[in-house]
Amino acid sequence: MSLNHVRPWRDIYRRKSRQIMVGNVPVGGDAPIAVQTMTNTLTTDVAATVAQVQAAAEAGADIVRVSVPDEDSAKALKEIVRESPVPIVADIHFHYRRGIEAAEAGAACLRINPGNIGNEQRVKEVIEAARDHNCSIRIGVNAGSLERHLLEKYGEPCPEAMVESGLEHIRILQDNDFHEFKISVKASDVFLSAAAYQGIAEATDAPIHLGITEAGGLVSGTIKSAIGLGNLLWMGIGDTIRVSLSADPVEEVKVGFEILKSLGLRHRGVNIISCPSCARQGFDVIKTVETLEHRLEHIKTPMSLSIIGCVVNGPGEALMTDVGFTGGGAGSGMVYLAGKASHKMSNDQMIEHIVEEVEKKASELDAAE
Repeated sequence: MSLNHVRPWRDIYRRKSRQIMVGNVPVGGDAPIAVQTMTNTLTTDVAATVAQVQAAAEAGADIVRVSVPDEDSAKALKEIVRESPVPIVADIHFHYRRGIEAAEAGAACLRINPGNIGNEQRVKEVIEAARDHNCSIRIGVNAGSLERHLLEKYGEPCPEAMVESGLEHIRILQDNDFHEFKISVKASDVFLSAAAYQGIAEATDAPIHLGITEAGGLVSGTIKSAIGLGNLLWMGIGDTIRVSLSADPVEEVKVGFEILKSLGLRHRGVNIISCPSCARQGFDVIKTVETLEHRLEHIKTPMSLSIIGCVVNGPGEALMTDVGFTGGGAGSGMVYLAGKASHKMSNDQMIEHIVEEVEKKASELDAAE
């Protein structure tokens, strides 16, 4: 059994939501929190888009969203859906016909922004297309595109306006006897997003898709998303997440999983616990961790690895991990297996040896499943 387990004092009690399906992925209820990303290629470039979808799926993405801005993109979507290893969400803005075409093309879910898709009749036509093609819907409320009457009522984008927008469009779907929907209330401001999400979580039992929209670049966007999404997830809110970064979609998936892993909500791959390094380090910790992150990307089995530069915290951290290495002296360190000191290993052979030990442990854990 892996040492990577959740302790009672770390439990997060998730908000109770009803469950829907996005293709073959359950969302809400007791289903694992799904990790999403979005392609940034031209949708009409089918080969490039499929390649990006496949890369995201390999990184662990459960669902991938693809923008459908025009009729040619809707036509390309059919082939993308056919070749995708994961369910595809069609991102629809402004043109309700694109939503209908995307449903016909086999999209697993339609992401519609009610604030810019048109009048209630057009939304109804999209609902009918979704129903006819077994397609779920995400109501995507965004602080940057709220309906005019709500901006006039509240004066500016605010949590109350976003929640009201979401509930108005939930009503339209429910009045049309359509219940296969989830909802998001995104903003680029962390405080606005968090307050809106708390409000919508109290007002509906619909599954919630979390995101801090337009969060920024890899570093700044990761921090912003970790703070915003992390706090909401800690409160038990959220059934799917997307980390919005101005970066490769694979990075969004990696960050999403790291956020979930840090809270014990998903476990996938190797969780590396490492020190920032200092003058006491017995080997180059930073370079070693960078190399191991790359070398161990292929491991999907949840497990933990500690890489600590010296004996101050190394032995203690290794007690809590599946595999560990603690720097010592004279060019070697101690290898720990299942929390116990096992054997010494020279620094120059340490990386290859750790990779072997991690792969061996992963095989053992997979066999025990």
